[in-house]
Amino acid sequence: MAEPTNAAGAGAGEGAGPVALRTSPLAHLAERMRTATVTGPRGVTLTEWPFHTMVNLRVDPASAAAVRIEKSLGAPLPRQCGHTTASGSHTVLWLGPDEWLVLSRADGVDGTTVVAALRAALGADPGSAVDVSANRTTLELSGPAARQVLEKGCPLDLHPRAFGPGHAVSTTVGPVAVLLWQVDGAPTYRLFPRSSFADYLARWLIDAMSEYRGPALG
Repeated sequence: MAEPTNAAGAGAGEGAGPVALRTSPLAHLAERMRTATVTGPRGVTLTEWPFHTMVNLRVDPASAAAVRIEKSLGAPLPRQCGHTTASGSHTVLWLGPDEWLVLSRADGVDGTTVVAALRAALGADPGSAVDVSANRTTLELSGPAARQVLEKGCPLDLHPRAFGPGHAVSTTVGPVAVLLWQVDGAPTYRLFPRSSFADYLARWLIDAMSEYRGPALG
């Protein structure tokens, strides 16, 4: 998956110039992920959603700065392990007692914009807001068999009684460390591996999906 980062030929009389392209960590596996799709009652789909805006936020949750940040985001900072909150274009995932990952998906909103808004809310108080968008990519695993695929290599109890929509935790899938977020009850999961480990994780998931292409037993 390649995305142009600037348009060529902005106007009459202007030179077109080269079109800069940024390539996602899994662009080379896009076709393999597409052909790995399984349909039907045991269906499962794997897709990369690259170039999401991600900002690592550190602040004392009991501080006045945290209140200002919540107003800026339009969403409260989750206070418990595994919890998430969302409002408008922002989703906030709990990483630690004073640490969160802010995901932003609005068109035209990049890491620089989000970081500037969060730093303005921090003011002179202790804390940090760092653009980590290039640090990870996003894999979406969805479908009736998605949970069973993850259970092949994830040590968490992913049964709905223990892990459901809106939960997000740091864990491993196979040997790869990820941030795992369940988005809905389909179920749909989003996995955030480090970009350098994304290839291994995608190949692991494609292999784990393969058994569901066979006939259902019973």
